[in-house]
Amino acid sequence: MKHYKSLVELHRENVLPPPENPLFSVYHCDRTCTMGDREFTSDFYMIGFKKIIAGQVLYGRTKYDHENGSMMFFKPNQIIEMKNLEFEEDGFLIFIHEDFLNGHNLHDEIKKYHYFDYETNEALHLSPSEETTVWELFHKIENEYLNNQDEYSRELILANVDTLLKYSQRFYKRQFLNRTEISGKTVTRFNEEINNYVARGLLASKGLPSVNYMAERLNISAGYLSDVLKQESGKTALEHIHIYLISEAKNRLIGENKSVSEIAYALGFENLSYFSRLFKKEVGVSPNVFKKQLLN
Repeated sequence: MKHYKSLVELHRENVLPPPENPLFSVYHCDRTCTMGDREFTSDFYMIGFKKIIAGQVLYGRTKYDHENGSMMFFKPNQIIEMKNLEFEEDGFLIFIHEDFLNGHNLHDEIKKYHYFDYETNEALHLSPSEETTVWELFHKIENEYLNNQDEYSRELILANVDTLLKYSQRFYKRQFLNRTEISGKTVTRFNEEINNYVARGLLASKGLPSVNYMAERLNISAGYLSDVLKQESGKTALEHIHIYLISEAKNRLIGENKSVSEIAYALGFENLSYFSRLFKKEVGVSPNVFKKQLLN
C-alpha cells in the first residue's frame, strides 16, 4: 500500500501541479480530481469537495455516502481508496501536513472535529447556500496559497481553514437534523441494541458495552454515533449507556434479592465504587440508600 510522506511526492504521482508549500497545498480541480484507483495512506489531513456522480470513495474500509455537493474529511494514516470516480463541475482538495499545524491552536482544535473520524457512509452534503460559503472560504485560502507566501501567509491560511472547519461542524449539525433516515431513530436503535446485548447475557461475560461496539452494531462510526445522539437527545453515546444501565440497576435493586455489589457486577461493572458514583450522579442517592428507601 502506498504511503505519502511528502506533498511533493503526492502531487507528482497524481499528476498535480507542484505544491507551493512543502507542508500545505490546495488543488482546484475539474472532472479529474482524484487520487488514483489504489489504496493509500498519508501524513496529511485532507479536505475535499466534489460533486460525485459515479464511482466510490472508501475510507477506513467503508464506503462514503456521496451525493452531489459532498465534502469529505480524512485524517493522517487513514486508508483511502477512490475507484472509478466521475464528477460534475469543479471541486477542490486541501492537504495539510501535521507539521504545518505545529505551534498553532489548530494543532489541537482539529482533533476535536469528530468528522475526521467518520469512517462510515457519511460525507457532508451541502445545501446551495452552504456550498457558496465553502467556496468563498476556499478561494480565500487558495488566493493566499498562490500569492507569494510570506510570514503572514501561514496564519492567514490557517485562520480560514479554522473557519471552514467551524462551518463544517455547523453544517453537520444541520445534516443530523435534516437527514432523519440516519439520525432520527438513532436513540431507539441504540436502546434496542443494548436490550439485545443484555438479553444475550453479554453483560456478565463481556462487561459493559463500549461505544465502539455499539457503533459497529449500528454500522456507523463511534464519533458519528456520539455526535448524532448528542444532537438528537443532548447526551453522548457513553451517557446513554450509563443511563440505560442505571435504569436497569434500579429495576434490579427493586425486584431482586441481591446485594448492591452483586447487581453491579451482573451489570458488567468491575469497579463497585465507579458504579456507586455513577448511580448517585444519575439518581441523586447512592444505590445502598436507594435500596434502603425502598425497604422502608
